[in-house]
Amino acid sequence: MKCPFCGTPDTRVVDSRLANESNQVRRRRECVSCETRFTTYESPLLNMPMVIKNDGSRDTFDEQRVRNGMLRALEKRPVSAEQIEDAMSHIKTQLIALDAREVASRQIGEMVMRELQALDHVAYIRFASVYLSFEDIASFEELIRRLESEPTPELQRRQVPLIDDLDE
Repeated sequence: MKCPFCGTPDTRVVDSRLANESNQVRRRRECVSCETRFTTYESPLLNMPMVIKNDGSRDTFDEQRVRNGMLRALEKRPVSAEQIEDAMSHIKTQLIALDAREVASRQIGEMVMRELQALDHVAYIRFASVYLSFEDIASFEELIRRLESEPTPELQRRQVPLIDDLDE
């Protein structure tokens, strides 16, 4: 792999491990020329469905576009890059599991909202405020009231289950 810093076409792998719920391989690399270290992620190329936009046009699924929308909502929030990658992996897994050639952009937006709700309530509200195009303040307040009645994502992550799930 080419070094992103000096452009030398030769790098060596220092460490490899599974990442993102074993859906990716994380490789720590070092340039043989400038000795700079960097990380790469290797994942399988999957056939993603076409996206049907709200205006009826069709476009290829753009993972970076979805990630950018999530990153905008998560700006300055205490969410790690690994958590974001896990959320992206969940979204892609759900899309593949649909086993459809086309998917409505609305479905993808709903998947993003579910992932953001599990990650950070503020980011969820930020995304929802744009995505759901609230007509008035009352509908916005209703969403906030509903979130207030739920435990925060941070609290859910720290909670230890009292009884093992019987379905597993």
